[in-house]
Amino acid sequence: MSDAPATVRLTQRHDYHFDADFGADLPPLQLDEPPPLGQGEGPSPLQLLAAAVGNCLSASLLFALRKYKQAPEPITCEVQAQTGRNAENRLRVTQIQARLTLGVPAASLERLDRVLDQFEAFCTVTESIRAGIPVTVEVWDSTGARLK
Repeated sequence: MSDAPATVRLTQRHDYHFDADFGADLPPLQLDEPPPLGQGEGPSPLQLLAAAVGNCLSASLLFALRKYKQAPEPITCEVQAQTGRNAENRLRVTQIQARLTLGVPAASLERLDRVLDQFEAFCTVTESIRAGIPVTVEVWDSTGARLK
């Protein structure tokens, strides 16, 4: 991971519909608010936040397991970002819950306990968000056993 700042350029198409340009050779991503504000023609800011948390956690877990030459693929992750009203009655993200599922049984992975104890601490996005929003993380294996 680089220390360079991440830069995204947003350009309004119409109403609440924007194109996000990530630069380099990446295709733009269409963003939109859900109805009634927007038309739901792309992910909303809330969905992008949930995706960022899920992607960072999944990548961190995969990296930690691969350090020990383990193959947990395919990893899946489901993230729920809950909203609620603050004291000023403004809508805010109140909590985020992530559920990661390994693509293999836990018994097939070495050093899994150590990985599960450490991988979240290396997730830049999740640990930054935790400064203001509670984030809970569960990890399951392919047999349906909860590991964390």
